Amino acid sequence: MAPVGSLSFPVQVTILLACFLSTAFSLVPTSPLYNASDTDFQALLCLKLHLSDNSGAMATWRNDSSQYCQWPGVTCSKSHTSRVTELNLESFNLHGLIPPCIGNLTFLTIIHLPFNQLTGNIPPELGHLSRLTYLNLTSNGLTGMIPEALSSCSNLQIIDLSNNSLDGEIPSSMNKCSNLQVICLFDNKLQGVIPEGLGTLSNLSVLYLSNNNLSGNIPFSLGSNSFLNVVILTNNSLTGGIPPLLASSSSLILLDLTNNRLGGEIPFALFNSSSLKLISLAVNNFVGYIPSISNISSPLVYLSLSQNNLSGSIPSSIENLSSLEMLYLSQNNFQGTIPSSLSRIPNLQELDLTYNNLSGTVPASLYNMSNLVYLGMGTNKLIGEIPDNIGYTLPNIKTLILQGNQFQGQIPTSLGIAKNLQVINLRDNAFHGIIPSFGNLPDLIELNLGMNRLEAGDWSFLSSLITSRQLVHLCLDKNILKGTLPSSIAKLSTSLQVLLLTGNEISGTIPQEIEKLTNLTLLYMEKNLLTGNLPNSLGNLPNLFVLSLSQNKFSGQIPPSIGNLSHLSELYLQENNLSGPIPSSLGNCKNLEALNLSCNSFDSSIPKELVTLSSLSEWLDLSHNQLNGEIPSEIGGSINLDLLNISNNQLSGQIPSTLGDCVHLSSLRMEGNLLDGRIPDSFINLRGIVELDLSQNNLSGKIPEFMESFGSMKLLNLSFNDFEGPVPTGGIFQNASEVFIQGNKKLCGRYPSLQLPLCNAKASKGKHTTKILKIVGPIAIYLALTSCLVPILLKKRNEVNQASDPSCKELKKFTYADLVKATNGFALANLVGSGKYGSVYKGRFEFEKQPVAIKVFKLDQLGAPKSFLAECEALRNTRHRNLVRVITACSTCDPTGREFKALILEYMANGSLESWLYPKVNKYGLRKPLSLGYRIKIAVDIASALDYLHNYCIPPMVHCDLKPNNILLDDDMGARLGDFGLVKFLQSSSSSKFNSSTSLAGPRGSIGYIAPEYGYGSKVSIEGDVYSYGIIILEMLTGKRPTDEMFSNGLNIHKYVESTFFSHTISEILDPNVIPNFEEEDENNFDPENHVMTGILGCIMQLAKLGISCSMETPKDRPAMQDVYAEVMTIKEAFSALRV
Repeated sequence: MAPVGSLSFPVQVTILLACFLSTAFSLVPTSPLYNASDTDFQALLCLKLHLSDNSGAMATWRNDSSQYCQWPGVTCSKSHTSRVTELNLESFNLHGLIPPCIGNLTFLTIIHLPFNQLTGNIPPELGHLSRLTYLNLTSNGLTGMIPEALSSCSNLQIIDLSNNSLDGEIPSSMNKCSNLQVICLFDNKLQGVIPEGLGTLSNLSVLYLSNNNLSGNIPFSLGSNSFLNVVILTNNSLTGGIPPLLASSSSLILLDLTNNRLGGEIPFALFNSSSLKLISLAVNNFVGYIPSISNISSPLVYLSLSQNNLSGSIPSSIENLSSLEMLYLSQNNFQGTIPSSLSRIPNLQELDLTYNNLSGTVPASLYNMSNLVYLGMGTNKLIGEIPDNIGYTLPNIKTLILQGNQFQGQIPTSLGIAKNLQVINLRDNAFHGIIPSFGNLPDLIELNLGMNRLEAGDWSFLSSLITSRQLVHLCLDKNILKGTLPSSIAKLSTSLQVLLLTGNEISGTIPQEIEKLTNLTLLYMEKNLLTGNLPNSLGNLPNLFVLSLSQNKFSGQIPPSIGNLSHLSELYLQENNLSGPIPSSLGNCKNLEALNLSCNSFDSSIPKELVTLSSLSEWLDLSHNQLNGEIPSEIGGSINLDLLNISNNQLSGQIPSTLGDCVHLSSLRMEGNLLDGRIPDSFINLRGIVELDLSQNNLSGKIPEFMESFGSMKLLNLSFNDFEGPVPTGGIFQNASEVFIQGNKKLCGRYPSLQLPLCNAKASKGKHTTKILKIVGPIAIYLALTSCLVPILLKKRNEVNQASDPSCKELKKFTYADLVKATNGFALANLVGSGKYGSVYKGRFEFEKQPVAIKVFKLDQLGAPKSFLAECEALRNTRHRNLVRVITACSTCDPTGREFKALILEYMANGSLESWLYPKVNKYGLRKPLSLGYRIKIAVDIASALDYLHNYCIPPMVHCDLKPNNILLDDDMGARLGDFGLVKFLQSSSSSKFNSSTSLAGPRGSIGYIAPEYGYGSKVSIEGDVYSYGIIILEMLTGKRPTDEMFSNGLNIHKYVESTFFSHTISEILDPNVIPNFEEEDENNFDPENHVMTGILGCIMQLAKLGISCSMETPKDRPAMQDVYAEVMTIKEAFSALRV
């Protein structure tokens, strides 16, 4: 991919700084004559004393030499021959601290000490050097703050402190150095705002502050002088817009604001500047569109607007930027067709339009731009065919990216003669036909043709790639290559690292010669028709990281040489015909995180060397084989394992107690074996378990009561064993749809509703017989039904390796194809938002009038499967007007066989509260800001939802992730609470009304909204939701996120509002949109006689008081949600009475 826009050190900057440096070294001070003294001599000796010089360049700096003006790096004045004017110690390999005595060299005009290893603080004594014009301390290890005393150097013209570890703020007094021309402070750890005074420096030419932690706005006055040439502020956290003076500067040559948080519309003046040669605004939050460009003599060479929120069409007038060489517009929301006028920019070399919503055909003239080196049009909605002669018309092309469109036709053979090509990415289109030869591409690094309908023919294209000795990525997956994999694959470049051949109906065997590809890291060949034995030579690929050969027809044994793959992280061999013992040599793969050997015919016992791999953290799946013997007691060594599946084998003996040491397990499946004995007491440690299946074994004893406390568990299957005694009644056992216990004849229940014999049944033999008849009848019917039903359910569950989702059953059924069609192929244009565990798309099903929201879970993200289960359960068991309604769920596989899970939810047309508090232009059709009335209404709705969850759900629920982004607004601006991925259920207890389940490790929720006690390891509680609610109230009033940079050094949003509340100055911190035009109104609006405004302020004060009360640091000091709801309802009624 092309760079998004930031230049590490642009040529223009290098030239400008070189000019300044050469000027600096020619500066000669003019000053009155002073009597010669040994002051400078002593200062130089002091300097040497404090600095160690490993290079030996300062060896001649001796106290017996009075000729210090001849010492290396020292220059004296021509008019005052005993006074030192310049120190040039660049790259002297100096160590140590700069001593304060440097301030005694009062005639110094130039200090040049870059590229050393100086440490410590910059001495404030430098402020004594009133003649200093040039200070360069770049590329050292200096720390601390920039001393305020430097502002006393009134003649300073150039200051370069870049590439150190300076922190603190840029001194606001720096504007006193009115002669400053160059300020270079990049690559430090500076914080705070850029002082407004820097913009008023009348001689400032270069401002280079990139790679710091600066925040706030760009100084409004920046650009007010006529000398400003270069402004580079990349990689900070700046907000606000581009100041008008900066945008319209007639002297500005280079403007680089990449990777900040800047927003608003881009000033039109930038695009019509007569001086700018480079503009990079990439990776920000700019909105709006590119205006018409009228300046036909623009000198602009480089323009990057990538990764913003720009929209509209690309204007045809962009051709007026006739000097443009690089144009990057990727990752925006541009629509419409690609203008043919782009082809009339004569010197354009790089064009990146990827990740937009562009449609239609590509103008033919675009393929005739002979200077193009980079052409990126991927992930749009483009159609048509690639011209046959593209290799001739784009002779200089190096990178061609067209992936993720709707291109069709054949791949032109002429691509093979574009000898400069390095990257060809045509992935995910509709290309068909035989892959052409690429024999004349010696510099080719990446060839990605995956997800098309391409054929291999005689596989000659593979032989043609042998001459591409730089090839690193070869992706041919999900086509219809067919045929036998030729041995010529081993003749590909030894630099090859990624080889994808998934899903191509390839037959035959894997050539032994594949071992010659010694740098392979990713080898994917699953879902083919490959046969024969796995070649022993696979073990000679020392850098292999992922090996996926599943869903083929391989036979024989796993070669022990696989154990040689010391870097192997993932091994997938499931669904083959492999047999024999699992080689113990796999235990040598010390970096193995995921292993799937399921659905084969492996026999013998599980090797202890395998289960002692502490690196196994994702999953170990040995299910559906013929493994026998006992489970090794060493299995406790897999302490980091998340998923363990050894089901459907012939394992016997007792469950080892050491399995309880695997405390990170979320899924444990051992069903369908010959296990006996009891459930180990050590299982009490498996607090995070979500799925536990021990069914179809010979287990006995009582069901452990500690399972009641497993708050995360969503499925427990103990059916068809020999358990006895009473069935526990708390926790998961309260939900019959999540617990399966049938087929255990000795179990009894404490309540008749369990349809089990009552545990306390005592009567005479006659009465006992009668009871038996009464009980056995229903049970016989029940068992008859379940004996038919359970095998069907088990068979369905065993079709996939992951847990089924019994809590997500609804009447409506949608397939993966339905969801693809409803979202236009999960198009970027349909993407509403994205979070840690999933992405939400707007969709519309065929024959349905109303749109829906489709939440697709990122199942490769740790915790996402649990999030899906949590949302299913929470949304299935709740019904409330202020909760987002779930329509149905989809749990299936996508066309590639990967597990797919999604929730179909009611679509909220007005987006999230977050989008209204911090709006982007017209994203949700905003015509006016969020009024106080709506803010109060939203507060009421969310309080109502939380009151329901806390007090009326059985069991009670804690949301755990309350924040504006999870509060959605319907057509009538009613608030609905959504995203139940972190929800926790509270269990009833005899000792208290509610007893929270054990929480997962770490804080629960989002930074800024998490209750303080969670950070100290406290259990999840309803008080945590109350805290988050209080923070949201304060955020709605102030318009400031709790993570705003102003909240530091002990100040948070609670203390911020609390201080103004008690000082009766709360109106000073209100979001201006709470009371529109408040700042423009007369002061007497808040006069006590103005009853409406007094009433409004009263409501605000009440709401602020409620927010403060809810966000108290100690949980016991927070009100209950019932009381909160009552209070906010009172506020709403008071506000409604004002009839605003």
